[in-house]
Amino acid sequence: MLEDNQSFCKAIALLLSSPYMDRFILAPLAGYTDKAFREICSMLGADCAVSEMVSAEGLARESGKTEALLERFDGEKKLIVQLFGSEEDQFRRASANLMRYNPSAIDINCGCPVPKVVRNGCGSALMKSPGKIRRIVSALREETGLKVSVKFRLGWDEESINYLGFAQCAADGGAYMATLHARTRTEMYSGRARKECFGILKRSFPELLVYASGDIFSAEDALSVIESEKVDGVMAARGAIGNPFIFREIKSLIERGSYSRPGADEKREYALKHYSLMEKYYGPIVAAKEMRKHLMAYVKGFRGSKEAKEAISHITSFEDARKALMAIQ
Repeated sequence: MLEDNQSFCKAIALLLSSPYMDRFILAPLAGYTDKAFREICSMLGADCAVSEMVSAEGLARESGKTEALLERFDGEKKLIVQLFGSEEDQFRRASANLMRYNPSAIDINCGCPVPKVVRNGCGSALMKSPGKIRRIVSALREETGLKVSVKFRLGWDEESINYLGFAQCAADGGAYMATLHARTRTEMYSGRARKECFGILKRSFPELLVYASGDIFSAEDALSVIESEKVDGVMAARGAIGNPFIFREIKSLIERGSYSRPGADEKREYALKHYSLMEKYYGPIVAAKEMRKHLMAYVKGFRGSKEAKEAISHITSFEDARKALMAIQ
């Protein structure tokens, strides 16, 4: 736990005293932040969530597979939809179809580092053309009237660190929020996020809501970066996989100065709730396939995880999953 928890948490509570905004958000993760996972994280305290990244071009062409990513879980009141693309025209053409799903806000993906995305000029490749993001944000604001945010990295590589200039272009286009993953594209997810850059961004753009992303793996990580860098909130991404409890833990640490980690019984309970939601929304075949990666993460760190993982790799049903999870202690 952090030293001097009581005074630390009082400072955090004061910093977060404004009730008007969502502070602790489930970040967009392709292949993970579907409506079943978003519902589990909501149950456990996430203020809001961002969809998996949605292709602006696919949406413009009315792709059923693309539009399925925009569906909300039952009772989901707020959903930030993340779009990716490379040209202003794609986002303009996607706007009408997007609005059928009543998004709460739009986020533009300028941070995804994977080759199949950047080779098409999308994701973090947009950081090579900062002028584009100004035009894209402006176009979306004009077409939808919604708030638009941008999620981006420090730059393409060490020789092109341009996150402040990029944020300026986004702000000039009318963005209200900036989320920084404090690594370059070439770093992918290696090394450590340069958390001091969150504070530099916030001090440079006090008019923007600034969220921290990258290496938020615990409640302490979240509160520490908020206190030290004075950002407005955090987006948990990899830190929520297998641990949707992170949102509950953050809030417990703020309110009580401490939190308890879930034991094996509670992990099983929520892993199986997650599985049930996957079956409800996507059917048993998809659920069995997609839940394997989630269940592998749920059992991490427990005694018996090796045996559980071996069984999880072969599951084909809810009952298989239940039996596999009984191995952890």
